Amino acid sequence: MMNHSRNLSRTAVVRRSFLGVAAGVSVLLAVSACGSSSPLSSGSNTSGSAGGSLVVGSANFPESATVAEIYAGALNAAGIKTTTKLNIGAREVYVKAVEDGSIDVVPDYSGNLLGYVDPKSTAVDPAAILAALPAALPSGLGVLDAATAEDKDAMVVTAATAAKYNLKSIEDLAKVCDKLTLAAPPEFATRPEGLPGLKGKYGCVPAKFTPINDGGGPLTVKALLSNEVQVADIFTTTPAIKDNNLVVLTDPKNNWLAQQVVPLVKTSTVNAAATTALNNVSKLLTTADLIALNEEVSGSAKMDPAAAAAGWLKEKGITK
Repeated sequence: MMNHSRNLSRTAVVRRSFLGVAAGVSVLLAVSACGSSSPLSSGSNTSGSAGGSLVVGSANFPESATVAEIYAGALNAAGIKTTTKLNIGAREVYVKAVEDGSIDVVPDYSGNLLGYVDPKSTAVDPAAILAALPAALPSGLGVLDAATAEDKDAMVVTAATAAKYNLKSIEDLAKVCDKLTLAAPPEFATRPEGLPGLKGKYGCVPAKFTPINDGGGPLTVKALLSNEVQVADIFTTTPAIKDNNLVVLTDPKNNWLAQQVVPLVKTSTVNAAATTALNNVSKLLTTADLIALNEEVSGSAKMDPAAAAAGWLKEKGITK
């Protein structure tokens, strides 16, 4: 998933009502940029190598933060002292954070992670991707067991746009791509599976690219529904797709690979006990779970990711 690090920033999700989202995507983005600060710059480094505990990080979208809270809760339940540093950025940021020891564990997505560390990889199916990952990772990094849970990038349009242009697949989209504006996270412009992939595999070059830095979340969906953009990169576990009757275009040429949730770890700090705890999470986490958790966190309940994670951990018997 593009940073769902999906491959692209894995995604923020949206409720049916967009109350509280001010008009004007550009204004909100500017305000957000001015008020943001890096989570990596706050607090002391409490990584396993420094203080005997583990730091779990996340990408900058709610699903990643929720899975990170699940990882942290499972590690704490196993008696491993754990803290979190959430929403630290896209894959370009958090992979380096694992390398330098700022964090020890972060949830990632198999296909996009492989594409990031080895852009020339030809692996497509889930098993081949997982088999190729360990050798492709930078020294000192590793991946643990992958979950069946999957969240992929998708080209999404409104039902009206799909009907107007008879769109069912990205191949159909390519025929009218030069008439449409596409919204996605900024990194979509350069990542191999972003604009370069759409052009190389499908000959799809949009009339305009609008970068929106919310991981396919409320601002992206609002822009799509208002027809400010006609195509958007939105992750497949986003409740807004069903809530707004959006259309996910099929990807027959596999521009986006299998995207199983997988823990990316610093091998020198994640020991056997931590590995067992994280692998147990992967054994239990399903795609249906991701959709339900996204509904809780970004739906009308607006639940805190830590609270949603705590409910999942209790439901699965990891905590009492």
